[in-house]
Amino acid sequence: MGAVLLPERGGGDWLTRGPYHVLWPPGERGVPFEHPSAARAALPPDIAFLRAEGVADRLLIRAAADAAEAGTDAATALLQAGLMEETAYYRALARALGAPYLDGPIPFGPGLRFPENLVTGLAPLAPGSVAPWVLAPRGRSIASLLGSPRRIGPLAITSPTRLREAVFAAIPGQVADYAAHDLARRAPERVTAREPTVWWLLVLGLALTAGLCLYAALPAPLARAVTLAAQILFLAMTTFRLAAVVIAAPVTAAVPPLAEAALPVYTILVPLYREAAVVPALLRALAALDYPPAKLDIKLLIEADDPEMRAVLAPIPLPARFEVITVPPGSPRTKPRALNTGLPLARGDLLTVYDAEDLPDPGQLRSAAALFARLPERIACLQGRLVIDNADDSWLTRAYALEYAGLFDVLNPALARCRLPVPLGGTSMHLRVRALRALGGWDAFNVTEDADLGMRLALAGYGVSDLPSATTEEAPSRFRPWLGQRIRWLKGLAQTSLTHGRSPLSNARRLGGLEALCAVALVPGTVISALAYPACLAAAIWSFLVLEIPAAPVFLDNLGTGLAITLFGTGLGALVLPALIGCVRRGWGDLAPYALGMPLYFLLVSLAAWLALIELVRAPERWNKTAHGLARTSRSGRLRHHGQAGARAVT
Repeated sequence: MGAVLLPERGGGDWLTRGPYHVLWPPGERGVPFEHPSAARAALPPDIAFLRAEGVADRLLIRAAADAAEAGTDAATALLQAGLMEETAYYRALARALGAPYLDGPIPFGPGLRFPENLVTGLAPLAPGSVAPWVLAPRGRSIASLLGSPRRIGPLAITSPTRLREAVFAAIPGQVADYAAHDLARRAPERVTAREPTVWWLLVLGLALTAGLCLYAALPAPLARAVTLAAQILFLAMTTFRLAAVVIAAPVTAAVPPLAEAALPVYTILVPLYREAAVVPALLRALAALDYPPAKLDIKLLIEADDPEMRAVLAPIPLPARFEVITVPPGSPRTKPRALNTGLPLARGDLLTVYDAEDLPDPGQLRSAAALFARLPERIACLQGRLVIDNADDSWLTRAYALEYAGLFDVLNPALARCRLPVPLGGTSMHLRVRALRALGGWDAFNVTEDADLGMRLALAGYGVSDLPSATTEEAPSRFRPWLGQRIRWLKGLAQTSLTHGRSPLSNARRLGGLEALCAVALVPGTVISALAYPACLAAAIWSFLVLEIPAAPVFLDNLGTGLAITLFGTGLGALVLPALIGCVRRGWGDLAPYALGMPLYFLLVSLAAWLALIELVRAPERWNKTAHGLARTSRSGRLRHHGQAGARAVT
């Protein structure tokens, strides 16, 4: 089976040359790479020993030059660029150190812990083994080992990949437990309740019934006052979306790029489940990122019961910056559980998440790193712009594209500019790893983990800013897949509402008045408005078309009726106007007329909300999988181009 052709910065193809997979510069396939320095130039110690192993000087000199430019060590530059296979390097390192190399099953001793032993790269071996410990050194520690006069003592050597695979095989239950329950152990008040959801809904239903009964018993003047107060509250929440349309975009000023050596290590987590159809396009998109290979840490997270993904990825000679991690079996089967498996192993200072169908702008990581460097530490997250690329597939994808344009090009930038809580997208959110770990990662039991993480960031005092960089995505073009995805999203918003609604007054004090109102509008408000939308729409139509409209003086005196009409008109404006402005900002004039159909589209969203409420009781942890790789059209040309090229690259 051949290799997927992965272009580097500046182009080039991956070719097999002996035991190594070499990236040849563009136009020089088969021509030895020569650096301007002398062929026998002095090399850093972490790669100099490879000369005795017969590794070509051109590869070593190139790795040394790349390391100097990126401000990293030469071993990392060599391996991350794919100039040498990881296993071959560590076998050679073991010989240079005079230590045994462990491959295949590793006989671990007692005391093996996840993630501690993988973070340190050091694990205990069973009594009677070739050494008491096995070491998988990385980065600058390799030069330190080679420079030690006493070498390393009684240690065995293995590669980081082999150590991780062996640890996962030895203690899969411990890994699965960490991914699912570590947050609950650290902050039980911030995780989705494990009690049956029906009890929470029953309590809410009883409280609502009691409130309605109390309302019915109130004197008429007091009842009107309560009605007016509720209408004003809903009007205030709706105003968040309307106010966003008057805030100019982009709201984040361009910042100068960082020098290569100043760029931080960047971790990319990519959860994959039954996504073989889009793997070639995904790998091309990740390889096309304009970022030093030595400073990339890309983790492809696949599930243990997904043999198709393993079969697709296994024969591809990925360089060491790509790491395929098999998540051990366990419950719940959710994306955040997979992300929690990869988070403790992240080597970057910054981290982002991409979904299988994502095609990020190649300069997105550089833009995010430069912006983070100039923002205060309290800004822990940058939300990129998600753009639906297959809008022309169907009416449903057009409405989906309009919805995303209103959210990511209008509402989110405005909220970020006003320093209000931002509804994160499940992908292309860029995070400071230190802050993410301080929060305990993701809630494995929440099926809309992005909304929950956004709430926990706000409650912890962190801010979110806008990243004006696009990531194109594929929307489901048929109703049933769209419905399943939307049910999951709304179910997760309901879970988030229940989780953080346990202490409403405490959370409101932590957020502040306006911030709390915004959070209520974006999370429980989204669910409640979707549930109530058909009834409100029907009542408005009945009032306007069937009932007799009162005379003007009576109408003006009826403040409640006036507010109700205002609220309904504001709600319709909140559905249509952000989508229209998003079309203008995105340059999609041809889609603008479809924005008038958004009220009809939100009837479908309401159907999904009611089904989500049912699923919240019957199957709260169910993850409705969305199939990808089915797009028929592409506005940018990227989905189609990458899919076809990727398919040709795999033989």
